[in-house]
Amino acid sequence: MIVITPRLSWLDWYRTMASLRGTVLLSIWPRVMTVTAMGCLVTYLFHYAGLFKTSLTHLPFTFIGLALSVFMGFRNSTSYSRFWEGRQLWGALVNTSRSLGRQIITLINEPGPIVPGSLRHRMSYYLMAYSHSLRCHLRGDSRKDLEQFLSPEDYKELDKWSHPPLLIAMRLSEMLAEARKNDWIGPFEHMTMEDQMTSLLDIQGACERIKTTPIPFGYISLMHQLVTIYCLALPFGIVDQLDFYTPFVVMIVSYAFMGLDAVGDFIDDPFLDAPSALSLGAISRTIEVNLRQQIGETDLPPLLKPDENAVLM
Repeated sequence: MIVITPRLSWLDWYRTMASLRGTVLLSIWPRVMTVTAMGCLVTYLFHYAGLFKTSLTHLPFTFIGLALSVFMGFRNSTSYSRFWEGRQLWGALVNTSRSLGRQIITLINEPGPIVPGSLRHRMSYYLMAYSHSLRCHLRGDSRKDLEQFLSPEDYKELDKWSHPPLLIAMRLSEMLAEARKNDWIGPFEHMTMEDQMTSLLDIQGACERIKTTPIPFGYISLMHQLVTIYCLALPFGIVDQLDFYTPFVVMIVSYAFMGLDAVGDFIDDPFLDAPSALSLGAISRTIEVNLRQQIGETDLPPLLKPDENAVLM
């Protein structure tokens, strides 16, 4: 995720405007240059080769451009809704993890302090592993980060599971059952904490729904086709009025339409490992630090900060 300062000075504004990382320009400039070259060719043929005695009227381009703008606005709104829902789900993951971590410490009456090997310590570490494993599952990241939180047996078991977060959730439920069997929690507390586990799985399922259900291909394909046809045909409708300014105007219009089209693609999947996506690494690290503090640890890993390019992963 690109993180910018809330109050921009003129220098910050200029840097934001001129920034390339995380923007659509890097992906659309070949298309924009192709359409601009088309504008140059049409201008040359119209003024020097005499192949076009008249140009198309600009009226159809006005109406089509207006309809296309509305169409693209609706598509981008749909994409941003998916992006925002993903952020809400990970916000809920933070809150649920904190609540369940607090309940592990306060509701489980395990004798003795919270030390490595104790039930509350193991449960807290498996809860840390859950958020990291969900990040890895959604992004396709390496699972090496999980080794420090899990037992050697369960870490090896991850390779046999197509869904590592589910294995970790099962182990957490088994630990809750162990606490109930040892009479360290009552039936009401057990049910309350299982409800929190269910909330974690609900969040996980909603994230997977966003990840595995993209905007229908036919809708996206039609958008790409309309934008391309409109930008390629635009020089024929404005060349007789704009003369040698035609390529410049075509470049600006094509950048606007193709840029908006690309923005929808960029934010369609909020869980990608990309500057335009959500900072799942920073969120899962926040959960880890919070849970470590709850069990009394003081040697904490640092919270992730934006890099020199203001990118927070």
